[in-house]
Amino acid sequence: MTVVTDPLPLDLARHTGFLVRRTQQVHLAAWAQEVGPALTNVQFGVLNVLHRLGEASQRELCDALDLDRSTVAGLVARLEARRLVARVRAATDRRRNVVRLTPDGLDLLRSVVASAAHVDDVLTAALTPDERTTLQRLLTKVVGDDPV
Repeated sequence: MTVVTDPLPLDLARHTGFLVRRTQQVHLAAWAQEVGPALTNVQFGVLNVLHRLGEASQRELCDALDLDRSTVAGLVARLEARRLVARVRAATDRRRNVVRLTPDGLDLLRSVVASAAHVDDVLTAALTPDERTTLQRLLTKVVGDDPV
């Protein structure tokens, strides 16, 4: 049997990228437990942004959620098929389409918002309130923009 004496190049327990990936896995598990199959966390993000803005172009959704065009196009198409959003002509520029929440979309958003907020509590249960604030501030700094 060969014994490896050279240390590994990275200690994964201290590697930020690995920890972020693991944190994402914990988040997705918490989301599935708390919110269930009604909406994915990214679909929730779309509905949340539309509620905040009133309406948005797909490009604006890309920017707000830091997603690429094809991902947003697929998200909007799936949400539209479920009648949670509607694509309509912009009132200010009839050549432009915007996406808006439908009444069903607003009802679903309202029904899951408390559970979605609870995901944060589950995810950060081991942290003190100050640590949670620090984590959110540092993650916002890492992604390089304001939270959605």
